[in-house]
Amino acid sequence: MAERALEWAASRRGAGPVLVYSTAEATEVESIQRALGAASAGALIESTLAAIACGLVAQGVRQLVVAGGETAGACVQALDITQMQIGPQIDPGVPWCYATRGDGVALHVALKSGNFGADDFFWRAFEVLS
Repeated sequence: MAERALEWAASRRGAGPVLVYSTAEATEVESIQRALGAASAGALIESTLAAIACGLVAQGVRQLVVAGGETAGACVQALDITQMQIGPQIDPGVPWCYATRGDGVALHVALKSGNFGADDFFWRAFEVLS
């Protein structure tokens, strides 16, 4: 799944921000959670989105917005972010951060929980860095 998302994203880079997300109807989520267990189903989504974040960085992407607290934690760990400095505010409670990975690669990351940010948060995030 991550490979398909990365191919799709690579074909659209340069035309503006690319949004990768997970979604399903509530009945489908419930069915998957019954089959795998809620924790395992959540961990599968988080690890897939973390793999996509790592793949995007490997492709040269240096600005990531990660939404969802558990997903943000999974991405920070997978990206081996060792240092972060608070940058400009996007919305109250959500800044861009200047992050450094263990390999020295520098990134801009915004880590947004589900409870923060206005309806136009994702668009505004990239306007703040422009």
